[in-house]
Amino acid sequence: VKMGAHSSKEGLSQEDMAFLERNTRYDKATICDFYKGFMADCPEGKLSPTTFCQIYSKCFPTGNAKEFCDHVFRTFDTDKNGEIDFKEFLLSIDVTSSGTPEEKLNWAFSMYDVDGNGWIDLEEMTKLVGSIYKMIGTHQTQTHLAKYEAEAKERAKGIFKRMDINNDGKVTKEEFTKTCLEDENLIDLLTPPSAI
Repeated sequence: VKMGAHSSKEGLSQEDMAFLERNTRYDKATICDFYKGFMADCPEGKLSPTTFCQIYSKCFPTGNAKEFCDHVFRTFDTDKNGEIDFKEFLLSIDVTSSGTPEEKLNWAFSMYDVDGNGWIDLEEMTKLVGSIYKMIGTHQTQTHLAKYEAEAKERAKGIFKRMDINNDGKVTKEEFTKTCLEDENLIDLLTPPSAI
């Protein structure tokens, strides 16, 4: 058995179980239940972007969750190999559903920092806010879509301006966290709903 053994059809390795017990808030029985469900949806032990989006989208039947799913998938896929294995899945679920506000915000910051350069610029903020609007909206016509895109752009500008405390055109993790912790409505808007 090599270090960091991956989940497989045969079951969760003892190493992975021990790792998940140490690094999540879940006990062995809960981890096993999550694993069974994960393997039922992903018999190969890997979650592809397409499968992830199909599962996530079920929670937002009236909206278009595709763009937002891409951002969430990228953030779950911590090793950036284009697939989510069970460990990546459970670590992210743990943070997004049971994490402290600071942990959730660190996770959300990673999602907003699309290019991974350590800060969020207005373009990144606009992309994410726009994808949230598309996901939760019921806008099916082109007219509504254009209106939502304009609203999302304005909302993103306003949020960005509030977060960019030192007005340098970049939102750092510290600025992001500080602003969100001071405004619960902002946390609700900017962090993904626990859909899975």
